Amino acid sequence: MASVPHYFLLVLVFLDSHAAQPSCLPGCACSEESFGRTLKCVSISLGEIPRNLPEEFKQVRIENSPIFELPRGFFINMRTLEYLWLNFNNVTVIHLGALEHLSELKELRLEGNKLRSVPWTAFRATPLLRVLDLKHNRIDALPELALQFLVNLTYLDLSSNRLTVVSKNVFLNWPAYQKHQQSGHEAEILSSMVLALHDNPWLCDCRLRGLVQFIKSISLPVILVNPYLMCRGPLFKAGQLFHETELSVCRKPQISTPSANVSVQVGQNVTLRCLAQASPSPTIAWTYPLSTWREFDVLTSFTAEDATLSELVIPAAHLVDRGNYTCMASNSIGVSTVVISLGVQPAQALPAPRSLFSPSESSAYVDLRVVKQTVHGILLEWFAAADTPEKWFTLYIASDEAFRKKVVHVGPGINTYTVDDLLPGTKYEVCLSLGGQPPRQGRCVVFVTGRDDGGLEGRERLLHTTVILCAVLLAVPVGAYACAAQAPCSCRAWGPRRCLRRRKAPRCPLAVPELRDDPYRDHTAVCEDGLQPGGAEREGDEQRAGEGD
Repeated sequence: MASVPHYFLLVLVFLDSHAAQPSCLPGCACSEESFGRTLKCVSISLGEIPRNLPEEFKQVRIENSPIFELPRGFFINMRTLEYLWLNFNNVTVIHLGALEHLSELKELRLEGNKLRSVPWTAFRATPLLRVLDLKHNRIDALPELALQFLVNLTYLDLSSNRLTVVSKNVFLNWPAYQKHQQSGHEAEILSSMVLALHDNPWLCDCRLRGLVQFIKSISLPVILVNPYLMCRGPLFKAGQLFHETELSVCRKPQISTPSANVSVQVGQNVTLRCLAQASPSPTIAWTYPLSTWREFDVLTSFTAEDATLSELVIPAAHLVDRGNYTCMASNSIGVSTVVISLGVQPAQALPAPRSLFSPSESSAYVDLRVVKQTVHGILLEWFAAADTPEKWFTLYIASDEAFRKKVVHVGPGINTYTVDDLLPGTKYEVCLSLGGQPPRQGRCVVFVTGRDDGGLEGRERLLHTTVILCAVLLAVPVGAYACAAQAPCSCRAWGPRRCLRRRKAPRCPLAVPELRDDPYRDHTAVCEDGLQPGGAEREGDEQRAGEGD
């Protein structure tokens, strides 16, 4: 019987010892390890690290949770925490004061998060940190002073990030930080650091030359986990190991051209070339007076490791294309330019009895665009030039509603004109031609307004859904799209009756001209179902009548 009180006493001691232990977080596991008490939370929906965690935890491990930041002040009660593992979460931001009060921290593991940068000065608060694991993040830069406050580090993993260029001084200066901290001590004992840098998209140009040399001659106190680092770019270096590649010093672009004066005739194709030698590879841009209106293709190729060839292709040169073309090459070291002068000579006019246009018309250049829509209309902008005695242009604005036509005479150059008071369900055509000549192919824009829903709000929506669509189409050179304005069409030939008869026909039926010598014959007209004048209303009436039957 004496054993019963003894057994009862053991039970009370057991219960008392467990009651003294702090409770664990719901969904997490707490345990006692050799180094102290551990909190482990894996695959639970923690939106943030719990505040006011008990101070007795030596290790906190939270993984596979939607934590997206490490805010300031979250570890204020955890001054004895030594191991913080936050792997495979969604951590994107570490605030500057996030590690405050963690003076005893020895390990920080942040593998598999979404960090793009790290506040390296935040490690001033963790002087005892020995392990920093940052692999499988999105870090793309490593400042030269990144390791300044990590003098006791023994393991740094930056593998599988997005590092392209890193200075060798990041690692060369690390022993100096250790010596500075130990200054005044009789014996200086420098620790070694295991470093992981593999599986980054290294850009092997002159900016990485120092790091490549450092890797080739690496020695204590730095030890590489994988010494076979590989270049990801540029193209002619991709796949090379650091130990195999030789990189030149950085230098400002030196630019040249095979011909600084080029002369062609109207209608001929011409290609302007410039060659830039630089390291790192330069960015090349062309500037010329009409670059806003005349956009040409630019072809870039590499003729050697440090030589870049840029070609500006001008198809069917026009008189307006003559002038100076500047090729500018720039990199992180400097900028260089070269100027190429292009002369365009007028071609001899050949007899063309069947031609629809006069010789003077072929010497004019017109670029007409819809650039903006307003509540009541659209804004047209154009550039026009002509190398003839006849220097004025005619802007034709026509609609199919009662076959109205408006004519405006303008001078050459860059001009704008507002077409307002647009009618709903109406097709409009705007053409620009030299002098009093009829509009020619490739100098017109065509757009169709939608139905009027009534009121200012409905009118704004009407223009927004139709004119803006046309503006997007008309932003490309006229003739490059099929249905909106494949070629100018006769407004008279596009009558309401034609669309009503062909309501089930394809979107772009052929318009039949009324005159034999009509300059628009065999061109495609625009006929949007339900957008023709009166057609929308009649169709709605017919549907309502059918429903009544």
